[in-house]
Amino acid sequence: MAHVVIPVGPQHPALKEPVNFRVVADGEKIVRLEIDLSYNHRGIEKAAESRDFIRVLPLLERVCGICSHSHATCFAKGIEELMQLEIPQRAQYIRTIVAELERMHSHLLWLGVAAHEIGFNTLFMWTWRDRETVQDILEEISGNRVNYNMNEIGGVRCDISPEQAGSILKRLPLLEERIGEYVKMAKSQRTMLMRFCGVGKLSRAEILRYGAVGPTARASGVDYDARRDDPYLIYNTIPWNVVTDEDGDVFGRTKVRIGELRESLGMVRYCLENLPGGPIRVQAPKTAPSGGEILSRYEAPRGELVHFIRTNGTDKVERLDIRTPTLANWTSVAAALVDQNLADIPVIVAAIDPCLSCTSRLVVADRKSGKTGNISWNELRNGVCRIRPGSNRI
Repeated sequence: MAHVVIPVGPQHPALKEPVNFRVVADGEKIVRLEIDLSYNHRGIEKAAESRDFIRVLPLLERVCGICSHSHATCFAKGIEELMQLEIPQRAQYIRTIVAELERMHSHLLWLGVAAHEIGFNTLFMWTWRDRETVQDILEEISGNRVNYNMNEIGGVRCDISPEQAGSILKRLPLLEERIGEYVKMAKSQRTMLMRFCGVGKLSRAEILRYGAVGPTARASGVDYDARRDDPYLIYNTIPWNVVTDEDGDVFGRTKVRIGELRESLGMVRYCLENLPGGPIRVQAPKTAPSGGEILSRYEAPRGELVHFIRTNGTDKVERLDIRTPTLANWTSVAAALVDQNLADIPVIVAAIDPCLSCTSRLVVADRKSGKTGNISWNELRNGVCRIRPGSNRI
């Protein structure tokens, strides 16, 4: 049978953000996948270079709405290390609480979306109901349901009062009970087992070869988590476990995320019950050292997030380069789709919990010389370089 090229996207009912797949199929079987990104390029890295540290944090929260605290914390802890700031213990606890609530919010959203992709809309409604409880807690702490704006250079903006801590602790048992139901459901629910088991399977060796991160990697037996292996905040002082699985398919990625829901809830409970006293921030210098460079790592809900930061003695970064977990995971998606059925595209793509708006990168290439390089912020803003829509090239 002749190969057929099937375009998927950039607008597609199963993929809520714009990405363009060229699927090469032999009948119903996928032979090859070509991905075309950069429909959502927003120039945030370049914009960050023209803003001082105070204004950069809210900007970085807009890299991804679901991982907003992840980006702000990753950047803040990098700048604080360059400034040699010692952050108050109470602030570290509060950052950890918000981080794990954000992980729960993200994983519950993902579980609902994955259920929706296979037509299991009852589970979609249940998980998003429970996600509302998590977002209510985040709103009670920070005043916001999504972009929490909790971080400052030197600590956090909002404290958690004893009354707030008590209110949050009262809501956790019901969430814990419902997460337990999801654990049982994942092991026995017929629709999930039929559509998830054996689909999009990747071995541990393949995961390592393609550089996948987060639940995608841990579902194939890669026992790595930046919270434990490159510890930050208070992760090396509180009780928790890295969740892994050996199945390596969409079912394994589901089990890892549900297991992480339990671990995150336990961490939130521990931090609230053991929240130390003291200040929530220290006074930070207005400028960062000249010639400072740091690679700040953070375990976001989707996997390891990396910020490369270079400072130049001013109140602005000279260079900020962000490697998001979705960007790291795309190659594994292309590999996981080979020899799978066309109908499984939505659920295999959804299994990495992709975020397209935080994925896109821009490379400016001179077709005549073959050289690549950068352009200034004003050139990008004024449209001096005309970039072909949907392409990484000009």
